[in-house]
Amino acid sequence: MSIVRDYAEPLAIVFEDDGLVPNNVLPFLVYQGAVTLDPKQPERTIENLFETNGWGGTWRNGVYDYLHYHATVHEVLGVARGHARVRFGGDHGQELEIKAGDVAILPAGTGHQCIKANDDFCVIGAYPPGSKMQVTRPTPESHAKALKTIPNVARPPADPVTGKHGALMRLWRS
Repeated sequence: MSIVRDYAEPLAIVFEDDGLVPNNVLPFLVYQGAVTLDPKQPERTIENLFETNGWGGTWRNGVYDYLHYHATVHEVLGVARGHARVRFGGDHGQELEIKAGDVAILPAGTGHQCIKANDDFCVIGAYPPGSKMQVTRPTPESHAKALKTIPNVARPPADPVTGKHGALMRLWRS
């Protein structure tokens, strides 16, 4: 039985560079309700899905409550438990309600910040192979550096949800 729902097509949003948060020309993707979670082990369900599709370095936590981005790596966030309101794209971006079974794929440079979460909110984060994650806060200096590193971040070899023939591969073509 597949844990990914057949109709899974992500919402795609391109956030503009706002002068502090660079964002990316590649679209931010959200698969809403795409993953059927094992109620006894929802975290493992998402970890296994990401690892099967070649995304590693998994961790379990929430989303930081301060605005930040990653200029050296693409990131995937899979919601294992609960729900939260997260602003993506920086202060001029968009607030989205994400809940258990949702997966957000953030191209390098995409700003994100948790606005509000319920007590059992838990996300699983992961990265494409060969990537090194670092947290960057939006400042003019970090923005200038990010504009140099983001174009050099390699495209992932597979969509973390749907694999080598997934939507990310189509939507993130050069």
